[in-house]
Amino acid sequence: MLGLYALYAAVAIWMHPGLIYPFDPRPFEMEGYSTVTTQSDAGPLTVSVSEGEAGQPAVLFFMGNTGSLARFPTSMTQHQAAGRMVVAMQYPGGGGVDGAPSEGGLKDLALAGFDWVAANTDRPIYVHGYSLGTGLAVHVAARREIAGLMLDAPFARMCDVMARQSALPACFLPGVQRWDTLHDLEGITADVHIQHGDADQLIPASDGQCLARAMEAEGIDVTFHLVPGGTHNNIFRTEGYWDRVAAFMGR
Repeated sequence: MLGLYALYAAVAIWMHPGLIYPFDPRPFEMEGYSTVTTQSDAGPLTVSVSEGEAGQPAVLFFMGNTGSLARFPTSMTQHQAAGRMVVAMQYPGGGGVDGAPSEGGLKDLALAGFDWVAANTDRPIYVHGYSLGTGLAVHVAARREIAGLMLDAPFARMCDVMARQSALPACFLPGVQRWDTLHDLEGITADVHIQHGDADQLIPASDGQCLARAMEAEGIDVTFHLVPGGTHNNIFRTEGYWDRVAAFMGR
């Protein structure tokens, strides 16, 4: 029996990147957005950009683990409709972008993405992450000066999510990409706004609450909003969601 469990663990370790990054190959195309590819210290960086209106802030957006911005039209259009400059990072291996994803590679690219925005605008830069993208958003906020941090359906540790789904101690298995946001909070000085659906079955709201408590313990100013009826996939379309985003951003 122990041998079968060890075999199951070995197979899970081997397969887990494909489960974390089940990337959609569809490329992103939307009116008002252009795609920019540039070389960074972290490798090729591809971003989709909507220039926005004068006087509006910039939003650096990190999507979830479907890996194609084509799956996030609501986020893209709502920020765009508000006149904000939007810069959305595309992930290697998804959306028609060459490459293969990894935790370290994506986090390095996320920092490069912020640096690209900062070099191309003098607007205040808000960082907005959803699901997997919350790990990238927090990583950036801990290492760069930002105007504000918005997190939707965040995890505390992705390996805990994997552990619940696999019945394996994923946070302690060798070779597992842990995505431990709890250990990535030091250095955050911006205010944080978290929204999490009370019906989220993939990443339960208790994960977002755990992250909020850890941020508070670090002295970070954080607001947590539990979204009634919000699931993992519909949170962007729930009543009041975008009003709360606008209020947090002050516009």
